[in-house]
Amino acid sequence: MTGIECDDEAISAVADHVGGFFTGHEITSTVYDLGRSRRGAVPGLRILTVAPGPQADGWTYVTAGCWGAANKEGDGLELVLSAPEHDESFVELLAMVAYYHATRWLELRHSVPIGKPWAPGSSCDHLLVSHPLHGPAFEHCSLPGGRARLLWILPVTAAELDFRREHGHEALERLFDETGAVPTDPHRPSVVA
Repeated sequence: MTGIECDDEAISAVADHVGGFFTGHEITSTVYDLGRSRRGAVPGLRILTVAPGPQADGWTYVTAGCWGAANKEGDGLELVLSAPEHDESFVELLAMVAYYHATRWLELRHSVPIGKPWAPGSSCDHLLVSHPLHGPAFEHCSLPGGRARLLWILPVTAAELDFRREHGHEALERLFDETGAVPTDPHRPSVVA
């Protein structure tokens, strides 16, 4: 089996995993072209767009193809972004982070500066790689030749990242829980004053 065939099978396995979890949701798959100079970093990148339904009230965007671009001994990542609405800017943001991952290797608890708010009017201009909102059954996906972890890219503020550096990741997660912050709300206030 060639690398391209393996990647196609892995992409299909991710799509099947997402479809199985989000039964009852409309799901579309878009081949995302990163452009000629970046195309080779994540060949065949697809963004799965999951409409609201029984499992989630908002929109969920999932990469399919990151695993093939950056995996270690068969273990790799796919990325998930949750949003309150459907907007192509979220597809573009997820594709940008997929490219970043393919060239720099992201892991759980890593952060990514995005240089602008993740959504208009938001104070969140960084992303934090976290466990998905949808739980461990969604997080782990078996693939031909390996496994993918589907990890959430959580929009956060610079102050929240500073707090995490000083007090730890779990302390920041507790603050989110204690304040009742809705992490998919682009207009949520920072949980750190």
